[in-house]
Amino acid sequence: MLKEDYPEGYQSLFAVFNAIHPLSDELKSAIVNHSHVVNIKRKTTLLNAGESSNTIYFIVSGGARVYYLDKDGKQTNTWFLFEHELLISVYGFFTGQPSFEYIETLEDSVLIAVKREKLDEMYLQFMEFNFIGRKLTEYYYIRNEIQANELRMLSAKERYETLLKRSPQLFQRVSLGHIASYLGISQETLSRIRK
Repeated sequence: MLKEDYPEGYQSLFAVFNAIHPLSDELKSAIVNHSHVVNIKRKTTLLNAGESSNTIYFIVSGGARVYYLDKDGKQTNTWFLFEHELLISVYGFFTGQPSFEYIETLEDSVLIAVKREKLDEMYLQFMEFNFIGRKLTEYYYIRNEIQANELRMLSAKERYETLLKRSPQLFQRVSLGHIASYLGISQETLSRIRK
């Protein structure tokens, strides 16, 4: 398959993977053949708690959030993901158990979707894809650990300042209510800190 023959959106996915390990043309073709592009409207739920999570998404454009509900029905955001990032419910996807999380688009989005069994097939067939998968898993694990440590060790003001410095674009693309939830504070506290 020639470079210009790949469906729109795949070049950005290949660029992310290539930065980790060069992709063979065979692997690129396998990725295209084992996945599909989906156009999703803003505020679409891709996964509900209790459902099986057997799809991983690459965000070509747009954004999404991952969140859970506590026993009182209050939402807590755990991830915001945008262009060139992977969107997944980690626990549900890797354990095969029902998810405890929800995935919802924040914006109109273009996603590349791959089912778990197709991903596993490609891992078996292409060693370089295993390496890419491991490196991406490490990256997201570290990112999750940083977030968990910030929630445990930093004050609300420090968490806000750190997020503002690291991801200023979030404040243009995500509501303050969602950001407050992600920081583990009320929207009122966030408003006070911002003043």
